[in-house]
Amino acid sequence: MRRWVVAGGLLHDERGLLLVANRRRGGSIDWSTPGGVVDRGETTLQALTREVREETGLSVANWSRMAWTTEVDFVDMDMHLAVEVHLAASFSGELRVEDPDGIVIDACFLGAADVGERLVDSPRWVAEPMRDWLAEPWDEPLHFGYRARGTSVDSLRTERFER
Repeated sequence: MRRWVVAGGLLHDERGLLLVANRRRGGSIDWSTPGGVVDRGETTLQALTREVREETGLSVANWSRMAWTTEVDFVDMDMHLAVEVHLAASFSGELRVEDPDGIVIDACFLGAADVGERLVDSPRWVAEPMRDWLAEPWDEPLHFGYRARGTSVDSLRTERFER
């Protein structure tokens, strides 16, 4: 089974919540928080700090807490995704998109209503926790679990479940 861990960052200030546009294989675009895969030898927060800087040019001084975790079992593709999303306590710098991986093609701060519009094409396991958090932020980390069935990313059927 292929397993990977991804970290996402909630960077929020008076301008709104920072989202990035990701160009996926096949050319589709979806929006998410900045972040990415945790490389071997990195902690989740080291990877997240690196990814935010690479994707957006912003430097996170410290992370205040974990907001949520998400697990996705891709049943028919024999894969498992684990995600940790952390809230930035403070960040600085000028927003610029220069992703060395070429995945992030845009970034902007958005109000809650605009975030909802951008998440229309995002996977359920990305959009649902973020919409819930924006509607009523919580203090203790929540866990979201999903099963995705199908053999193509374009045709996955996703259901939420409780662990």
